[in-house]
Parts: sequence; C-alpha cells; structure tokens
Amino acid sequence: MTLDRLRFVFSRIRERLWVKPLILCVLSIGGTFVAKLADDVGLSGMLPDVTLKSVESLLSIMASSMLVIATFAVGSMVAAYASASAGATPRSIPLVIADDVTQNALSAFIGAFIFSIVSLIAIQNEMFESAGRFAIFVLTLLVFAIVIITFVRWVDRIARLGRVVNTIEQVEKAASDALDRRRHAPTLGALKVLPHQARELGIAIFSPTVGYVQHIDLETLQSSAEALNCHVMVTALPGSFVHTHLPLLSIKGCTEDCRGFDPDAFSSAFTISSNRTFEDDPRFGLLALSEIADKALSPGINDPGTAINVIGTFVRLFTLWQSPLEKEEVQAITYDRVSVPELKVDDLFDDAFTAIARDGAGMVEVSIRLQKAFWALAETDDPQVVGAAKKHSRRALTYSETALTLSDDINAVRTEAAFSAL
Repeated sequence: MTLDRLRFVFSRIRERLWVKPLILCVLSIGGTFVAKLADDVGLSGMLPDVTLKSVESLLSIMASSMLVIATFAVGSMVAAYASASAGATPRSIPLVIADDVTQNALSAFIGAFIFSIVSLIAIQNEMFESAGRFAIFVLTLLVFAIVIITFVRWVDRIARLGRVVNTIEQVEKAASDALDRRRHAPTLGALKVLPHQARELGIAIFSPTVGYVQHIDLETLQSSAEALNCHVMVTALPGSFVHTHLPLLSIKGCTEDCRGFDPDAFSSAFTISSNRTFEDDPRFGLLALSEIADKALSPGINDPGTAINVIGTFVRLFTLWQSPLEKEEVQAITYDRVSVPELKVDDLFDDAFTAIARDGAGMVEVSIRLQKAFWALAETDDPQVVGAAKKHSRRALTYSETALTLSDDINAVRTEAAFSAL
C-alpha cells in the first residue's frame, strides 16, 4: 500500500457517510471511561461535589433530544442529496455527501446521543464517585457546547446544501484541485509519452474487468518494471473506460517468456470501478459542470443563468490550467521506467464546452457569453489553449447560426466570434 494509493483510499473513505459518526461514537464511549480516571487518581478531595440528580438531568435531556435532532438531520441531508441529483447532476452526489460541515453535524448529534446514554447508564449504576461525577458533568457541558455550535453552523449549511449554486462551487473546487495537481505533475511523476513511442508495439496488458480507471499506482508499476528490467507505457489514464480487450499499458524491453513475468503485477496497479472519481480525473470535473449547465438549458428547466455561471467557471479553470509554473514547482521525474501521456487540451475543451455550445445555441445570451469566454481564453499565452478556444468558437458559431432565427441575434454572435477567424 503506497502513499499515493493511501491518499486515494482516504478520499474514498471521506465519501462514506458512516465513517465520522462511527469515530465519534467510539470517542463518546471512551469519554465515559476516561471520566472514571478522575476517581482513580484521587482527585475527589480537590474537585467540587456535583449532585447525582443534576448530572442525570443533563444527560436525560441530551439523550431525549439528540436522537430527534439526528433523525431530523438525516432527513434534511437526504432531501439535499435528492435536490443535488435532480437540480444539478447525479455525478455531484459524492461531493455533496463528502461535505465536512454536514458530516460533522451528523457525527456530533449521534456521538452526543451515544455519550449521554452510556454516561447515564454508568451514573445510575453508581460507577462514579464525586470526582468522576464532576468529570462527567464537565464533559456533558462540553458536549452541549459542541452540539450547539455545530447545530448553528449546520443550519446555515443545510439551507444551501444541494442547491445548484452551492453544487457548482463544490464541483468547481474538486475540478480545480484535480487540474492543479495534474498541472504540477503533467505525467504523474513519470516520463512523457512521445509521439513516436505511442506507435511502438510492446506486450499489451489488458484490463481484468470493465469499468473506469480511477487511480494508477505508479510506484507499483515502477517496482514491477525494475524487477523485469523493462519499460512501461501507460495507455489508459484515470477516467478512461476500459474493458477486457482494451490495453491498460504496454511493456517494452521484455517478452512474455521473460522470467518472473506476471501480468497481474502490472494490472493490479490500476484501480477500476463502475464510476469515475474527481481526485485523479480532471476531465470528470469539467464534464460534471457541463452536465449541470446542459440540464439548466433543457426546455423543462430553461435556466440560461446557470449555464452562464458555469461558463464563467470554465474560464477560471482553464485560466488556472494554463498559468505558468516555476521549474521547481513541477514534480520531478520519480518513475523513470514508466511513461504516461499528458492530457490533451482539445479533450478538456470537448468535455467542457461541446454540450453547452450545442444545446445553448438557440439562446443568444448563452451564445454571446460563450464567445466572450472563448475570446478571453484565446488571449492567453498557451498556444494549445488558444487553438482550442478558436476551434470551439467557430463550432459554437456554426451551431448558433443554425439555431437562431433573428438576424440581429446572429450578427451579434458573429461579432463576438470575429476573433476566431484571425
């Protein structure tokens, strides 16, 4: 289990709603037994004597209220998830579930309930002396304070959780993080696949299953290649859909008769599942944002403002993507026996803008905003981004000329798209 794979596994754990509540439940039970240590260390003579009735009253109030609040929290969260799926895109659900404030709130409510139940049982069975009762009293007040603060923060968050604007912000953050990581490591710390290398044949290692590549453990590929004294060229990046007849990688400098050759040693470096993830797949974040905008452009919703908002988000993301880096900011080559292809800017633009240009072509305000976005990206210093922006500007103009009926609207879009003809 390498550090990179641990990072990926930890990201998957964050999407599980039960993890934080389970941790808080364990800590709550442990807090009750920690309070017993106050009796064992002989602090009874130095601490105030709290009456048994006052502690029982506080714990009873907490026990009766926290379960109700936790149930209400779960209902509100389910409604927020349904809203995110219906109003934005189902692909955003993992990000909504992984919301820290919401998970912390549910964890605090359930943890407080467990703490109150366990402590109440211990108190009624005379487990504590005076020091222990005082420790439980202090812990109960502390839990009350945590619950109140958490509840106030959660009320503010739940009012926005699952709303389209909030979901766009969450997806943008995920896409920005993935793009920034790939920007600092264009080939994931491996060598770059050159055009002539992509045409060279080698031993193909195929996917053992059907699904999407979620993560590639380059350290495992490096160690396997070193053991066979060969070179590995990755052909399926995270986000690629693979099947049993599609190669994940190609091995050069070794034959199938090579001693110690084991295809599973190489294919095991690929985590393949039925769904795509945001962490190592920058294109998935762009695609999710495009789906949100495309759904807003549907006749049933008819919300061009959301599509315009997403277009502005794309400008920010592509501006980040082409921002120059200092030499020391780019990850050094760590895996010299592995080659990985870089992301293609044309593919990123296709994921982001194709659906909006097609389905928003009949709305002049969307078409004009789209051309302004392309013009802004064409003013950057990255020739690949400039070329992709002009190409998609011309394509979007063709869509608009076909969909729009009013000549003034068509001329307005043509005026904004004039830069792409240069």
